[in-house]
Amino acid sequence: MSVPLLTINRVRKAFGGLVAVNDVSFEVAKGELLGLIGPNGSGKTTMLNLISGALSPTSGNILLSGQNIAGRPAHKLARIGVARTFQLVRVLPSMSALENVIAGAVFGHNRLWGAEALALARVLLERVGLKGREEVPVAAMTYIDQKRIELARALAGNPHVLLLDEWLAGLNPSELRVGIELIREISEQGRTIIMVEHVMDAIRSLCSRCVVMNSGTKIADGRSADVLADPDVVRAYLGDDHA
Repeated sequence: MSVPLLTINRVRKAFGGLVAVNDVSFEVAKGELLGLIGPNGSGKTTMLNLISGALSPTSGNILLSGQNIAGRPAHKLARIGVARTFQLVRVLPSMSALENVIAGAVFGHNRLWGAEALALARVLLERVGLKGREEVPVAAMTYIDQKRIELARALAGNPHVLLLDEWLAGLNPSELRVGIELIREISEQGRTIIMVEHVMDAIRSLCSRCVVMNSGTKIADGRSADVLADPDVVRAYLGDDHA
């Protein structure tokens, strides 16, 4: 049996008396697109912060290809192949779109420089729909276009694991369709993705499997169709009257 690409093993994160992630375990296979869902405040973004190195777990292990990466700083995890987007977009506002994506290539897993980084950045900006806007300052771009840049920057490092934190949030219906197809294309090229998302149409369309968190604990893990029909999951989202 092959080793999972990513293993979350009894991971816990406490902020004083508040336990944001409570002994959560799950595995992600290479090439899988996993949905990580749950109501607001359930610990999803905290989990992504633990995987990406923004936070260190209080206890538990996070294994990437069998190697424990728990507690390593974010810049070192970027080097070994973990990249992410953020719930609130984080771009380099004083730089152009092209320079933002080049930064991902330079500091990511592949460590590209010079002409190679420049060529890749142009390809990725076209891929996310920003061809012709490479030299535009990011600060002058719309929120949606900044999200596109952030995704291109994450991909520029050629990560083993891509973490998407509500990347589809705030898109209008036509943008949402384009965004779903873009994520599908990235997944079909073999990229391993964990996506935190509240857009259930996207989860149903893209993710064959979901992990559901509520109040810091994992309450479900399985096929998306089964999980979304689980009474405990319905109760977590909508309350007892709907379960």
